[in-house]
Amino acid sequence: MFLRRLARPVMMMAKVKETTGIVGLEVVPNAREVLINLYSKTLKEIQKVPEDEGYRKAVESFTSQRLKVCQEEEDWEMIEKRLGCGQVEELIEEAQDELKLIDKMIEWDPWGIPDDYECEVIENDAPVPKHVPLHRPGPLPEEFYKTLEAVHSGTLKDAISSSKKDEPAISSS
Repeated sequence: MFLRRLARPVMMMAKVKETTGIVGLEVVPNAREVLINLYSKTLKEIQKVPEDEGYRKAVESFTSQRLKVCQEEEDWEMIEKRLGCGQVEELIEEAQDELKLIDKMIEWDPWGIPDDYECEVIENDAPVPKHVPLHRPGPLPEEFYKTLEAVHSGTLKDAISSSKKDEPAISSS
């Protein structure tokens, strides 16, 4: 009896998730441990992708960040709150899908295309369906290209300060 009184408050402290509220998505009681395992496996598997590939960099970046949060937080609610990407059960499904995708990407080897590879362009004279718009967006304003050039050349501060000089001062009267 004494043991029950002592153990009951500890059991009450742990929050138990009863449902995900999503049809077909069952609650995973040890979601944190499952996520840590999946994210660790993902980081190991992504090492098979060449280092300079954008896909690898993106997967490593978000997986490392998510793994860190899962290691820092004990509570599933805090993990969900800090990641802001859905419920832990959804994150588990997403991590499992990412692992499958990594295997497929390695199989498909999209980064293995030689630099001198030429793609054949096939012209299609079929009429465009009515629901597809035929217009093209207009050109971007000249200021966009000036700003882009300033960013690339490292002179953005100069461009900003010169544009402020050109603007008329607003009078307070």
